[in-house]
Formats: sequence, C-alpha cells, structure tokens
Amino acid sequence: MGSLDEKNIPQSTSNIIGEFKPLDVEEFRRQAHRMVDFIADYYNNIESYPVLSQVEPGYLRNGQPPTAPNRPEEFETILSDVHKDILPGMTHWLSPNFFAFFPATVSSAAFVGEMLCTCFNSVGFNWLASPAATELEMVVMDWLGNMLKLPKSFMFGGSGGGVIQGTTSEAILCTLIAARDRALGIIGYDNVGKLVVYGSDQTHSTYEKACKLAGIFPCNIRIIPTSHDTNFSLSPVALRGVIESDVAAGLVPLFLCATVGTTSTNAVDPVSRLSDVAGEHNIWVHVDAAYGGSACICPEFRHHLDGIERVDSLSLSPHKWLLTYLDCCCLWVREPGSLVKALSTYPEYLRNKRSDHEAVVDYKDWQLGTSRRFRSLRLWLVLRTYGVANLQTHIRSDVRLAKMFEGLVGSDPRFEIVAPRVFSLVCFRLKGSEILNMKLLECVNSTGRAYMSHTIAGGVYMLRFAVGATLTEDHHVATAWKLIQDSADALLANQ
Repeated sequence: MGSLDEKNIPQSTSNIIGEFKPLDVEEFRRQAHRMVDFIADYYNNIESYPVLSQVEPGYLRNGQPPTAPNRPEEFETILSDVHKDILPGMTHWLSPNFFAFFPATVSSAAFVGEMLCTCFNSVGFNWLASPAATELEMVVMDWLGNMLKLPKSFMFGGSGGGVIQGTTSEAILCTLIAARDRALGIIGYDNVGKLVVYGSDQTHSTYEKACKLAGIFPCNIRIIPTSHDTNFSLSPVALRGVIESDVAAGLVPLFLCATVGTTSTNAVDPVSRLSDVAGEHNIWVHVDAAYGGSACICPEFRHHLDGIERVDSLSLSPHKWLLTYLDCCCLWVREPGSLVKALSTYPEYLRNKRSDHEAVVDYKDWQLGTSRRFRSLRLWLVLRTYGVANLQTHIRSDVRLAKMFEGLVGSDPRFEIVAPRVFSLVCFRLKGSEILNMKLLECVNSTGRAYMSHTIAGGVYMLRFAVGATLTEDHHVATAWKLIQDSADALLANQ
C-alpha cells in the first residue's frame, strides 16, 4: 500500500479556504459580539415563542443536507439558519411562562462565567493540570457549604470536601461506588449479590439507573411506597421494616438515598430520623437535594437539612435554582478517602511529585471521568456578583409567586391542591377524572402560552406548576392561571 503524501491530495481543494486560522482573534471578536447581540435579542423576545415546541418529529433532520459543507459558510448565513431551523424546535426553558419540571435558572453573571470557562478550556483532571481550577472549586464548595450551614465534616476546612459534578446522576453513582467498595472491602467482593439499596417511590428515577450501573442486582433495589398520609415522604418505620427483613434474609444493607424536594411533589424526607435507622446498620446515607437544597441558604428553610451532620454525602444543583446554568451539581462527602479510593487511577503519564505526596486534591479521583471543565468559575461569579442576600431574595421571590398561585387555585372551588406546597412547586388538579386533567394539561400546553408537566403520586394524577424561571414575574403567573381557568371552562362546557 502506498503512503499518503501531498501528491495524493486533490488539487481542486487547494484554494478553497486559503490560509486556515481556526482562532483568528479579530474574527472571533466580530462573531462573538454578533452572537451576544443575538442572545440578548433572544432573551428580550423569548415570550414571542411558543414555550413548548410545536414541531413534529423529523422536522429538522428531513430538512438538512445529507453531508456537511465542503466549503466554509458565512457566519451570518449560519446565524440566519438558527432562526429558521433551530428556534422552532426549541422548548424554551428560559421562558417566563415555563412552569414544567424544575427551572433551569440563568443569570448574566453565570453567563460571563461560562464564557471564561470556555475561554480557558482548562482540562483540570489534577491539581498540576490547572491549580486555579482545582483550588477555586475547593473555595466555592466551602463557600456554598457555609451558606448552607453544613458541618465542618463536609468542608475542606474540616475533614471532608466537595466537588462539582455535572448532574445528580453522576453524584449518586460516585457515592454508590464508594459505598459499595467500602462494604465489599469488609464482607468480600464475592458477596456483591448480597448488597441492598433503599429509596422511596418518590426518589428520582436516576437512582435506580445508578444502582444498576454500580452493579447492584435489580432484585436488591428496594423502592419503598409512600402515601398522602406522610406527604409522600419516606417513612422511617417503613424503612426499618424493609431493612430488618433483608437482614433476616442474610442480605447486606448498603445505601439509602433520601430526598429534600422530590421531583413529583417536593416531598422532604425526614433526614434525621432516617439517619437513625440507617446508622443501626452502617448504611451509607446520601441526601439528594438537587432542587430543594438551594432554598436552604435561607434560614427559614434550613430546617429541611436538620440531621445532615449524620449523613455520608449531600448533593444539590445550583443550575436548578441558584442562577448558574447547566451543568453544575455540588457534591459534598464526609469521608473523601472512600470516594478517592474507589474512583482513583494513577497512570504513569499523570504522575507528579505533588500528587505523589498527596499534598493536593486531584479531582479526577472524585468523579467518573478524567477530564473536567472549569465549572467553578460560573458559581464563583454568581456568588461574588450577587452575594448571599440577593440569592436569598431570588429564592424567596419564587416561593412568594408559588404561594400566589396556590392562593389562586384555592379560590376556585373547581380545583384542589393535592400535595402540600413546600418550596415553589404547586401540585393541583381539576376536580374530576384523570382523563379530564390530562385533557386540561394538553389544552394549556398546546397553546404555546404556558408549559406545565404532570405526575402521579399516591395513585392520583396531578398537574405540576413549578415557579422559578429567571424571567418569571407576577403577571406571568396570573396570566397562566387565567389560561388554566379558561381551558377548564372550555373542557367542562363540552362534557
């Protein structure tokens, strides 16, 4: 076989693009300014777009050429196609009329922080690869920990520490692996089939997936039912009964995932009482506070973390409620050594004297992958630009709007509140059948003027109205309620 050299390159391509400079500073400046204008205009006009995308499957794929362009295209042409092709297929999570799932909050401070993160393109797998990336992450994790009044056992200033993961899924999987290896080191690795994990039927679905990835046998994943009587929180009595049954059967209780602010209804599991039960069997307790945890920077909500000093790990996601953009999930662990022992690798090409002497934190050993972005810049800019007081005001404003919506629902006898409002999620329904409520949700969402989601808890189909988009104000909530009422009028008139 002949080798590839210059003679093999087709001559017809020699003058297509001239000198290729993928990072021309002045061209970058021009395009970046143009893109900032585009983004600012998008935010300014976001209410003009349907919140829920109205396109059909295949709308984009079927309209695109089958191959990438051979010749370079003009930036303005590409930006025009964003308008024409991309925006119609977007569900606008940043719309002030987005009330589905949980919010994905943003801010100008986080945006410029992301610009810096992208600018440096740091691949901070260990301290030496980027000392600033490592140490700033340690700083902001302790800052946020102090805002939450976490015990020193979770802080770098104490015996613990924190790391920024991408999502809660990663945080749970990392702690599961650490708990698994800690337990198997005691009972023997051939006993992995005896390990049992626990959660409730309100625990996020990612938990069950993480358990399977960590090698837990599906038959050993205990999903404990909740009920309206306990506001859909996990009962310590029910947990103890399941654990004792497993122990009697010769199984080994391993891990409990408690939740502060479940996805379905915002239920809060009793962390302290669950820790009592788990402590009797040396069970690793993880608290998933992805959404609700952010509210605990406010003194009036901090009690939801009572007992946190007794758990092994805690995670929350500032991208949900602390204005930080995706992706940013903060994980604190009380014993970093267990995490590092389970996840560390040390190939020769990464060896260095600082790591050899364990004088530094190498975050590659605190996560699933090796490479990592400089995510802490975003959180650092948010905390410094707004300060704790403004972030507390932001949380309280969303809760106030949720209370406002709750009051509006309560004022209409055709509707009912189905689960207690804890933070800024209101679970409600139109009195009547499940089909009626399904039609109501479809009617509201199909208008493009608002977007809600649903859930089923305790066998009851309910609508979820989650307040928290950065741009949402009082009049958006009032207008959404009027839309819900009008939709209900139309449905009831046709019955």
